[in-house]
Amino acid sequence: MLLALTALWGSAFTLTKIAVTALPADLVVAGRLGVAAILLIPLALALGHRPRAAPRLWGFMALIACFGYALPFSLVSWGQRFIDSGVAGILMAVMPLATLGLAHWLIPGERITSYRISGFVLGFSGVAVLMGPSAWQALLDGETRLLPMLAVLGGAFSYAVSSVLARLRPRSDALFTAAATVSLAALLMAPSALSQIDPSVPLQIARSELIAVILLGVFSTALAAILYFKLVTIAGPAFVSQLNYLIPLWAVGSGILFLHERPEPNHLYALGLILCGILVSQLEQLRR
Repeated sequence: MLLALTALWGSAFTLTKIAVTALPADLVVAGRLGVAAILLIPLALALGHRPRAAPRLWGFMALIACFGYALPFSLVSWGQRFIDSGVAGILMAVMPLATLGLAHWLIPGERITSYRISGFVLGFSGVAVLMGPSAWQALLDGETRLLPMLAVLGGAFSYAVSSVLARLRPRSDALFTAAATVSLAALLMAPSALSQIDPSVPLQIARSELIAVILLGVFSTALAAILYFKLVTIAGPAFVSQLNYLIPLWAVGSGILFLHERPEPNHLYALGLILCGILVSQLEQLRR
């Protein structure tokens, strides 16, 4: 199940890269969320346990819908119009490091230690190597390479906020929570997606882009959400955290295999630093 979830989430970068080559980023996000909501809502009604209508719980669901789906999906989808899927996957690897920092301030018992500080240093050193001094100079020169990378990095931090919110939310059924948050996110993205459609210009959707959006919704969103919550229930969050090591590798590998992307040497150095940062940040738990 862990490897299946790695493949589902890691492949999302390749599928998104295909979809945004011809479709607006927000339209891809809204389509992906809409497909997932259509699948998850009947499942939740049939199999899930509906919680009591508590305003605090629904407040958390609305925030998770924003920070866990709508905002990061939009940022990453837009960023991938300009950068390779493998680079996006590497940037997303800083998400667990950002989560450690947020958890230190917001979750009792999750204090930053020397191991975690070392992990931060290695992880963000990897981001600096990935961007390189030329990327910062490109921003000053008016080029667009750095902004897409910062957008994907913003998506990673948004996921970190969502993971903390998920830890702090009131207890509720996992399947119902997944269906509710995905559906709320789809509603949030609908106005933005519709605004990008020009009625006077026929929307040309190639078969490959349409298939990519459907696959994103069915597998990388709906099925991945079900697998994630089921795996957390069976094996616990510590086991699931190994995804942080595997998803960047899958994203780089699938980009090379299916999109013929060629990572530069600094991409591989950055990936190594980020993965080492994640490993060092987890050493304290492994030594217990």
